[in-house]
Amino acid sequence: MKNVSAFFSMLFLWFLTVEAQSVEPQSFRAVRIDDDMKLTGKLDDPRWALANQVEISYEMQPGENIPAPQRTTVKILYNNDFLYFGFDCKDTRPSEIRGNITDRDKLFEDDFVIVIFDTYDDNQKAYEFFVNPHGIQGDILNTGGNEDASFDAVWYSAAAINDSGWTAEMAIPFKSIRFPARQEQVWTLLLGRNFPRDSRYIFSWTQISRNNPCLICQGSPLVGIEGIESTSSVEFLPFAIGTQRGSVLDTDDPASEFVNGKVLGRVGGGVRYAPSPDFSVDAVINPDFSQVESDAGQISVNTTFALSFPEKRPFFQLGTDLFQVRSDIFYSRSINNPVAAAKVVGKSGSISYSYLAASDRNTPFIVPGEEESDLVKTSLESFTNIGRARYDFGDETFVGALVTARNASSGYNYVGGIDWNYKFWDNYYLRGELFYANTKELNDASLFNDGRVFGNSGHTAAFDGETLGGGSYRVDFIRRARDYSFSLQYRDEAPTFQAHVGRVNSNDTRTVNMEHNYTIYPNNAFMNQGSVFVNTGLHFNHAGARKERWLITGGRAELKWQTNVSFVYLAQNEELFHGFRFDNINRSIWEVESRPLSSLSFSLEMELGRFIRRSDTPSLGQGHNISVEATLKPTSQFQFNLSYERARLSDLNTGELFYDGYLARAVGMYQFTPEIFLRLISQYDSFEKSIDVYPLLSYKLNPFTIFYAGSTSSLMDYGDTPGIKQTARQYFVKLQYLWRS
Repeated sequence: MKNVSAFFSMLFLWFLTVEAQSVEPQSFRAVRIDDDMKLTGKLDDPRWALANQVEISYEMQPGENIPAPQRTTVKILYNNDFLYFGFDCKDTRPSEIRGNITDRDKLFEDDFVIVIFDTYDDNQKAYEFFVNPHGIQGDILNTGGNEDASFDAVWYSAAAINDSGWTAEMAIPFKSIRFPARQEQVWTLLLGRNFPRDSRYIFSWTQISRNNPCLICQGSPLVGIEGIESTSSVEFLPFAIGTQRGSVLDTDDPASEFVNGKVLGRVGGGVRYAPSPDFSVDAVINPDFSQVESDAGQISVNTTFALSFPEKRPFFQLGTDLFQVRSDIFYSRSINNPVAAAKVVGKSGSISYSYLAASDRNTPFIVPGEEESDLVKTSLESFTNIGRARYDFGDETFVGALVTARNASSGYNYVGGIDWNYKFWDNYYLRGELFYANTKELNDASLFNDGRVFGNSGHTAAFDGETLGGGSYRVDFIRRARDYSFSLQYRDEAPTFQAHVGRVNSNDTRTVNMEHNYTIYPNNAFMNQGSVFVNTGLHFNHAGARKERWLITGGRAELKWQTNVSFVYLAQNEELFHGFRFDNINRSIWEVESRPLSSLSFSLEMELGRFIRRSDTPSLGQGHNISVEATLKPTSQFQFNLSYERARLSDLNTGELFYDGYLARAVGMYQFTPEIFLRLISQYDSFEKSIDVYPLLSYKLNPFTIFYAGSTSSLMDYGDTPGIKQTARQYFVKLQYLWRS
């Protein structure tokens, strides 16, 4: 007992020593000015001389808190309406500065500066703002270490390249962010610079510990912001759209007649009212939820689960981050085509809350299963309600509750539960979720009549009016640290668990897995960082049958010239599928990603080896999945992207070909100014023998004041006779304007 006690005493002292070694954070005091500044990007306004100045002096990548090889200074000013940042980025080789004139949020391969601040100083959520040497903007919402690039805010920037480097200015309206209503603000602040050359160098204002996975927690106080007016604000977002569609009557018949529809117009809009900086109400009537930015094609052959796509619709880009939980109980694209929608977002002290309601049309359903899921598209109307509350306490520590409800025709789905994240000792996490779902299926077998059974429950997947109930549980124990990390995860979902407002594809699972990861940092002439990992796990269904057993190993290396190489090998992979047990499903996965030049980036992913042919009579096959992508930027305003994906599988024993096809996509884009671009997307799917073409002219004054004019065209390759024929086409124009008080 004495030895055990001594051991724990030494361990406790070690933790205290680690804590004592942390650097006391310095603060940055913002200086008030009386009126607005005009941004030129050149730091030539004389009021910049009034500001305090700090230096971004540490290299945090690839070096670890060593002196930065280039000098960068930052100044901060503010008035009643704006927070101003001024960056002076010295460069001993200004001819090598990487900067492109692109659409917003497309700057992350360039030189850029970054501002990160946590307005509530609780290490839960932070805003990230980026600017490149041409003043191009990027913004991200960081929640618990998860970066949401779909977030957009209205703010202003300018930048200029000079003989000694480049300078940049930001003006962030206080109306575009949330902060507590108090006289004196104290925010957590991080400042940085991205310097991509032979390696991707990242500089920081403060020292960043690799032993602490929480980046926000390692910022320093931003002080001096006082007396910000917390008056109410109102935003209006009206839009008008015109479309004309045409399509063939029967895509399976090459001789089918092409019919042009009428020219249609549509108007609608939304309003946002924020009586205080930490509370807002949004409502939209007849909203335009169309996707101008087309979804990239995905190969779905030999896939038994429904595909997912990223959210790009403006209404869901603000305030819905709080709904996100690890089990995908909420998936915004399940709200497909609403008549109207509204949401409330607020924060009071340590409690964050949000509520969303939507009246939807053309409601989709994901019907999950043990080995497959189905996406059922309908013309039904539905009504969705989602409520969320979360109590934050301590760094990255919270407990929350989430409730979703969707009523459609004769059916409903209600899901409710709690989730939590507890952080201790800087880099240990205990995470969990506990949800229960009650579902009444639609009573309409004409929509879906699959007779597969949900586990041993006796309930079928068909829409036959059954009432189902089931739970979903998840617990994760995680260590994230500089050299050694591990995770232990357990997941349990009942055969009858469904989440119609979410993206739950699989149920009837009990899965446990463990992963160990070891990282080294040689930072030599060849490699900056390397890591190896081992992952092992077991998957059972609720009847006790072992569905899968695996052992995976691999490694990753960050090389010079911004080149990353990774390798994964399925050393052991055994799976039970459709009653057939397959062993030795060995395969390797290779990935290469490189940005050696400002004008060139490329990536390659290869998955080679054995795969299960997932059909009613499955068999083991030999094949590959290959994905190649390259981006060329011959000028700062023009870029051309090419991507190619191929999938092939043949019988392991007989050599019989199961499938062999590809998807090719080309995107050309010319950026006339930071606000105006012309883009052409073309895509060919050899599996479907389909061709898609999407030209688009875009004017974007800010993320919400926009003008679009474009078309979509779908063609089908029917073979030698009659060849390629157009099957669908659409012309559209859209005007949307943001007005804010």
